[in-house]
Amino acid sequence: MDNKQQKSKKGLLKYQVNSDKKNLVLGSVIATLIAITPYLFNLYESVPHVKVWNTSFFVYESKYYESVFVLAWTLANKLIPLFLIFIWFFTCRHWWFHALLVPLAMYVYQIIVVLNDDLSFADDNQLIYLIPVMAIVIPTIYLIRARIFNKINDANKTMQELEDEFKLSPKNFWGKIKGYF
Repeated sequence: MDNKQQKSKKGLLKYQVNSDKKNLVLGSVIATLIAITPYLFNLYESVPHVKVWNTSFFVYESKYYESVFVLAWTLANKLIPLFLIFIWFFTCRHWWFHALLVPLAMYVYQIIVVLNDDLSFADDNQLIYLIPVMAIVIPTIYLIRARIFNKINDANKTMQELEDEFKLSPKNFWGKIKGYF
């Protein structure tokens, strides 16, 4: 082996070690965020059982729920699952990850409804906002599924090998975001 090949191997090994360290740090951050979700959920308990909540930063009056505590509890029940599905969406490497946009859109819709009940800022036909999401997600998933089954008929590969072909493996965070859309 000549000197040029040794340098190339060392450079590749150094890149792999740096990449492994980044993945370890990112995985640790994601695991920590998932692990603290029960504590994030229980933050609603710090909100008082009052109709009007006065703080040094803002004053909030709960009109629909008649208790800021109930509003905080309701939002926590929507925000924490949305947060977890959001993490799942950006870390999933399976071909069907676009299907996660449906529950993401549903939770966003539910949060808008909860806030609208108390703040009255939108009209009553909010379900129509989910149609564009569904119009993109459903055909995308169907087309990917059709491609997989066409390849199954044309090749002697297992389902796992075909799924591995469709997995995304971008190099950085922005590459992942671009790959999803």
